[in-house]
Amino acid sequence: MPLTPFHLGPASALGLIFNKYINLTTFVIANVIIDIEPFLILLLGLNSNLHGFSHSFLGGGIIAIVLSTLIIIFTKKIQKINILGIKQNFSKKAIWIASFSGIYVHILLDSPLYRDIKPLYPSSYNPLYGILSVSTIYTLCIVLLIVAVLIYMFRKKDG
Repeated sequence: MPLTPFHLGPASALGLIFNKYINLTTFVIANVIIDIEPFLILLLGLNSNLHGFSHSFLGGGIIAIVLSTLIIIFTKKIQKINILGIKQNFSKKAIWIASFSGIYVHILLDSPLYRDIKPLYPSSYNPLYGILSVSTIYTLCIVLLIVAVLIYMFRKKDG
C-alpha cells in the first residue's frame, strides 16, 4: 500500500481480535515497520524498487526476529507506557507470534498490489500479484479499521 496507515486497519482489528494470544503492540508495529524501507527509498530519492528485501518472507522474518528481541528486552518499559489502555499479553510466545504474523500479514496485503514485490525472495516470482484488486484490498483495510475502532471502544469501556 502506498501509505502505511492503510495497514493499521487490518493490524488493529486482527490484533484486537486475537489480543488474548498475541501482543497487540508488537503486532501493530510489525505491520508498519517494514515500510521503513520504501519510506527511506522515497525520502532519499534512491533509484531502487520501493518494495525490496523487507517485503519478502525471508527479509520480513529477519525483521521479525529483531523486532521480537527488542520488544522482549523492553517489555517492562512498554508495559508501563500502555498507550492503548487495554490489557495485553506480553508473554514471549505472544510477542514472537505477533511479530511474525504482523509482518507476514503486511506482505500478504502488499503482494497482490505491487509487481516489484518478491515475497519468495530470492525468487523474483510473485504468485500473489493481481489475485485481488486494489479496491478490494483498500476496502478491506478500511472496513477492518472501522471494526477495530468498534472493538477498541467496547474493550476500553469494559477495561
